[in-house]
Amino acid sequence: MLIAGVDEVGRGTLAGPVVAAAAILPGPVPVEHKSLVNDSKILSPATREKAFSWLVKWCVSYGIGACSAADIDSIGIVASTKQAMIRAIAELDPQPHHLIIDALQLPAVSMSQTSIVKADSRSQSVAAASIIAKVTRDKLMANVFEQEYPGYGFASHKGYGTEFHMLALKELGASPIHRQSFKPVRDLL
Repeated sequence: MLIAGVDEVGRGTLAGPVVAAAAILPGPVPVEHKSLVNDSKILSPATREKAFSWLVKWCVSYGIGACSAADIDSIGIVASTKQAMIRAIAELDPQPHHLIIDALQLPAVSMSQTSIVKADSRSQSVAAASIIAKVTRDKLMANVFEQEYPGYGFASHKGYGTEFHMLALKELGASPIHRQSFKPVRDLL
């Protein structure tokens, strides 16, 4: 039975997409790599990069999906998160028989699924998805949006509402990747 872990990153940011990943592992993480596979939020950036490089080679399959700031403004963050997850699952080849999803259920997906709160620290496949999604989104913010929209500091804060980011928002106004429906951005517009 193929089981895919599914997780997202970027729900609470003020800018950029919400990114989801789905990952099917070939089995339990080997002992020599166990320290690499955990909730992406508790791993250092260097460890996440190392884990990402290993995971994308080791996974049976992985998929990545996203929804833009415009999508989030249009349909909301929860619906966008679910849509990003559905897109990530659709990228899997082969398709899994079951999903383990961090804290959400996907009624639009017609396969068996289990929703587990804090699954990224309880399931290796969800932890793998968490790492893949986080590294993918961080690279997008640092390597693409930092260049396209200089001055906001996306490479350092990845779109979260840091003091520097809030000052840049006040000075520069909102960029096209800012979530205008989110209160701190909406209040500045």
